[in-house]
Amino acid sequence: MRGKWAAGIAPRNFTWVIKDRLAASERPGGFAPNHRRVRRQEEIIWLRVQGFNRIISLLPSPHNLHAYEDESLAYAHYPLLASADPRLVLAECYADIESSLAAGLRLLVHQDEFGDRVMGVVAGFLVWSKRLPTGPQAIALVERVVGHQMGAAGRELVVSVDAMPPHQPV
Repeated sequence: MRGKWAAGIAPRNFTWVIKDRLAASERPGGFAPNHRRVRRQEEIIWLRVQGFNRIISLLPSPHNLHAYEDESLAYAHYPLLASADPRLVLAECYADIESSLAAGLRLLVHQDEFGDRVMGVVAGFLVWSKRLPTGPQAIALVERVVGHQMGAAGRELVVSVDAMPPHQPV
């Protein structure tokens, strides 16, 4: 592959949450009816070229995981179901993100689309990991970097951090 396509293309709505360390986006390849296998491949190529070492999938299903395996790209799957209590999944996810960051990895967090729930997960991580002291500060920061307001579904995830076991620094 030659030319500009050799470097792949950035996933839609790609946003750095912690510059050069933790990013979030739409699912590589697009969400549900808009998903394209060729686009997924180009976006995974871009992630590898950009030095991403690990993908954190919040999809309720195992979609895309085989593509990460095929490309030898490390991943973790934390299904964030709309109908279930998210605290147990988030506690495991946040511990994984924290240990991955401590190991110097570059991470991408995604769900099908980059909406309120992904925004809530990354804002919640900032509070859980004590990178920011309060939920409102984390919400304001994530809204600023993403460029739009977080809805109720995301805010509920940030609030759920208060009911989770406290973070023990790595």
